[in-house]
Amino acid sequence: MLRTEIEKALNVLKNGGVILYPTDTVWGLGCDATNELAVSKINDIKGRSNDKSFIILLDTDAKLQSYVTEIPDVAYDLIEYAEHPLTIVFSGAKNLAKNVINEDGSVGVRIVKHDFCQQLIQRFRKPLTSTSANISGEPSPRFFDEISEEIKEAADYVVDLEQDLRTEKKPSTIMKLAPGGQFSFIRR
Repeated sequence: MLRTEIEKALNVLKNGGVILYPTDTVWGLGCDATNELAVSKINDIKGRSNDKSFIILLDTDAKLQSYVTEIPDVAYDLIEYAEHPLTIVFSGAKNLAKNVINEDGSVGVRIVKHDFCQQLIQRFRKPLTSTSANISGEPSPRFFDEISEEIKEAADYVVDLEQDLRTEKKPSTIMKLAPGGQFSFIRR
């Protein structure tokens, strides 16, 4: 089942499509974070402006250096010891679609601890975008059955895993980390 869903999602991502998928936090809309057209599709689905940045998901912190120019050493400790999903906003994003990167050049990165996401990203060999599966301005759905039909129909593929799961997951903590190691919380 897991392998089949990874294969189906992989085909959609490789063709510039958008998937609706379970993550270590809330259900998300995702695409190839290096494909500007795919990222624009998500903005269209959500009805949000193209100048809002995205969080990207990676399967391992070893890939950080491919997408961020300066990684303070403390970042690796924060990732390793985080007890809950943690998104770190780094300065100096690189090798990503322009519409993923914040106007100040930063990008939010989360190293996922979720089987489906980790295996999918590992096989895809590129980061995924992750944004909550809702119309911009509406509350984030806590469970699959709270996702609007509009969002489900707009996705190119809906991953058939964890749809009946009733464990409430929360959005990640977001922390901004400066190149010198200073940090501040954006969302706790």
